[in-house]
Amino acid sequence: MVHGLLLAAGAGRRMGMPKALVRDPDDAGGPWLTRSVRVLLDGGCPEVTVVLGAGADEAEPLLEGLPGVTVVRSTDWASGMGASLAAGLEALAPRDDAGAAMVHLVDLPDVTAAVVARVLAAAGEGAAALARASYDGVPGHPVLLGRDHWSGIARSAVGDRGARTYLAAREVALVECGDLATGADVDRR
Repeated sequence: MVHGLLLAAGAGRRMGMPKALVRDPDDAGGPWLTRSVRVLLDGGCPEVTVVLGAGADEAEPLLEGLPGVTVVRSTDWASGMGASLAAGLEALAPRDDAGAAMVHLVDLPDVTAAVVARVLAAAGEGAAALARASYDGVPGHPVLLGRDHWSGIARSAVGDRGARTYLAAREVALVECGDLATGADVDRR
């Protein structure tokens, strides 16, 4: 099974608030947090682990009632995305049913379930899989991380680099999704 892993722990300093709490002005899609969870669920991940940090007390209630969602709080979230990624992978490690993790970021509001489904279809569910969405040839998220890579990624995930260093040293399948989304992260209102 590919388990969804949503990183939503950052303070969103440039945004002026934690991105887990951001809503679009028209609120059409609801909070970015719940929208991102639905993207993973609808894209083919039967369960999602959400990593929260800044604003966790306000964000966690937004997830109540969503089936298959587990919350993990990253105690070291302020040190960067790497700490959140490591916390999420650590939470998934004891689960024998999780062969891979589909890592998604809360601040990618135009990424849809179709992107997740395409990456999943191209990469499969194997424990050795490494794949990521690309947008007009530029690597982005979501990123599929097979279980065989989790410990190495967790060790190398520091600051805001996440899995970047680990992935740069390996062959990663790029799955073009530029026809589905821009993959651009949103840092400002």
